[in-house]
Amino acid sequence: MNSAMHTPDPSQVAERLALLRAAMRQSGIDALMIPSADPHLSEYLPERWQGREWATGFTGSVGTFIVTPEFAGLWTDARYWTQAEQQLAETGIQLMKLTSGASVQYVDWLAGHLKSGQTLAVDGAVLGLAIARLLQTALDAKDVKLRTDLDLLQQVWQDRPPLPAAPVYEHLPPYASKSRSGKLADLRGAMQQAGANRHLISTLDDIAYLFNLRGADVNYNPIFLSHALVTPTRATLYVADGKISPDLRAALADEGIEVAPYESAAAALAALPADSTLLLDPRRVTYGTRQWIPAKVKVVEALNPTTLAKSRKSEQDATHVRATMEQDGAALCEFFTWLEQTLSNPDRDPLTEVDIDTHLTAARARRPGFISPSFATIAGFGANGAIMHYRATEARHATIEGNGLLLIDSGGQYLGGTTDITRVVAVGRIGDEHRRDFTLVLKGMIALSATRFPRGTKSPMLDAIARAPLWAEGLDFGHGTGHGVGYFLNVHEGPQSISPSAMPEPHTAMEPGMITSIEPGLYRPGRWGIRIENLVLNRAAGQAEFGEFLNFETLTLCPIDTRCIEPTLLRDDEKRWLNDYHATVRKRLSPLLSGDALDWLKTRTETL
Repeated sequence: MNSAMHTPDPSQVAERLALLRAAMRQSGIDALMIPSADPHLSEYLPERWQGREWATGFTGSVGTFIVTPEFAGLWTDARYWTQAEQQLAETGIQLMKLTSGASVQYVDWLAGHLKSGQTLAVDGAVLGLAIARLLQTALDAKDVKLRTDLDLLQQVWQDRPPLPAAPVYEHLPPYASKSRSGKLADLRGAMQQAGANRHLISTLDDIAYLFNLRGADVNYNPIFLSHALVTPTRATLYVADGKISPDLRAALADEGIEVAPYESAAAALAALPADSTLLLDPRRVTYGTRQWIPAKVKVVEALNPTTLAKSRKSEQDATHVRATMEQDGAALCEFFTWLEQTLSNPDRDPLTEVDIDTHLTAARARRPGFISPSFATIAGFGANGAIMHYRATEARHATIEGNGLLLIDSGGQYLGGTTDITRVVAVGRIGDEHRRDFTLVLKGMIALSATRFPRGTKSPMLDAIARAPLWAEGLDFGHGTGHGVGYFLNVHEGPQSISPSAMPEPHTAMEPGMITSIEPGLYRPGRWGIRIENLVLNRAAGQAEFGEFLNFETLTLCPIDTRCIEPTLLRDDEKRWLNDYHATVRKRLSPLLSGDALDWLKTRTETL
C-alpha cells in the first residue's frame, strides 16, 4: 500500500490557493473545479490524483473543490461535515454542504455564479462523463465555456507523486473460482447481446475481476491502474511497463490477452476501425477517455457486464467468504479481549484511538490469507464517534478513558474475501440514553437483516426498513444503510446500494450472491455516535405465489455488546434473532480461539 500524503496546514493551503489562482489568471480561467477522482473514477485515489486533498487539506474520500478569484468552496456530504469544518478552519475555503452523497449542487452553483463569456476549467482526464454532460448542459445555457484540456495542478504541484509502480499478481485458485477464459467468454456473450464487437473497461475493480489479477496501486483496494479493450477474439490490458512480470505476461498471452503500455490506450481507441461498435459504461469512464473515441465509431452505452457479474458471488466464493469471516471474527475477539484487559488495568499507559487501529490490524495480520486493511479504521470515542468518517491521527486523537461509547469501524482484505464491520462497545459506565440509542440502532439492523423480499427488488427500496425503528422515535442518520462489497476487491462495490440517495434503477436489482452491508447509525454531535454493521449475502428464500423471494444470510461473525442494550425495548422476535446470532458466532468462532479470547467470546455471546 502507498503511504498517505502529508496533510497541509492552513498557511500551506493559502499558498497553494494563491498558486492555483495565478495559474488560472495566466490561462484565462475564471473558475477551476477539482473533483475527487482519477482517470478510472476510483473511490480511493493514487497519490498522484489526490489533488483536491493537496489543495484543500480536507482528507475525506468525497469532495468537489471550486476556486474563483474571490471564492473557494468545498462541496461534501453529511458524512464529512464535521471533519471538513475542522480541516478547512482558517484556510479561506468555505464548506458547502451537500444534502446527499449523490448530489451535484455544485453544478447549479457554477451555473448561477459564472457569467456569459466566462470559462470553467476541469481536467477532463478525471471528470466523470455523466457529470461532464450535466455541466455542459448547465453551462451552455449560460454561455459559459467548459475547458477540459488543462491540468492546472500539473503546473503548480511541484512534488506531484508519479504513477504507482506496485507489481500486478494473480488471484489464483482455489480463491479464484472462475477462470479468466470463463469470465471473458461470459463477457463476450454479453457484448454480443448488446450488439457490440468492442468493449472498453476503465474501472479498476472490473478489470481486476475479469482478469483474475490484483495489485496495490491504491490504499485498501487490491487493484492496479489500467484500461482494458476486449474484442470477440482478443483482449488488451493497458498497464504501465514493469508492473507485469515476463512469466505473467506469457501466461496472459497464452489466453489471448496482450499487455500494452498504459499510455497507449488513447492511441488504441483513436485507431478503432470505422465498423466498430464499442460498448462502454457512461457512469464508469471519464470525459477525457470518451474523447479518445473517434466520431465514426458507434458507441453503445450500458452498464459494464462485469459490474453485475462480479456482484453475484458464486457458491464457491461464498464458501471462501464464510471461512474468511470466521478468521476475521476470531481476530476481532482477540482484539476485544486485549482492549477490555487493557482498559481494566489501572497501571497501564494511556490508550488512544490510534492504538485501536494498530492492535486491530496486528490481530488481523496474524490470520491466514490477510493482505491489508480494506479501508482506514475508524475508531471514535465519545464525541469523535459522532463524526461519521472520523480518522484518528497522531496529531489529532482522543484518549480512551472515563465513561462512554467507543465506535470501531474496520475491515480486512483477505485472499478469500473482503470484510467490513462496525461495533460499538461500552467503556466504563454508560447511561440510559446511550442504551436507548444503541437499542434503536440495533432494532433497525435486525429489522433489515430479517427481511424477506422479492428477487429483483431495487436495493434503495430496502433502506426505509432499517430506519423505521429510528423514524418512529423522530430520529435518523445521514448516510446510506448499505453498500455492496467485493470479493477480495473494493470494499464499496455496485451496482446495489441500500441508500435513500441512490435511484431505484433497473441495475440496482437485488440478485442471489450479492454481498451488502447493513449499517444503520445514530449520531449526536459533541456527544456520541452509534453504528452497528454486518455484511449479508443474498440467498434464495423460496418460491411464493408472487414469484421468487430472497433473504439475507448474515456473514459477519462478532458479538454485539449486550451491555449497551436496553432489553425492554426489544420484542421477543428481536431477542430471538440476537440470541440465535450469538449462538452462531459462538459455535463458529470457538474452534479458532483459546484461553482468554475464548472466555471473552463465551461471556459476550450469553443469552439475553
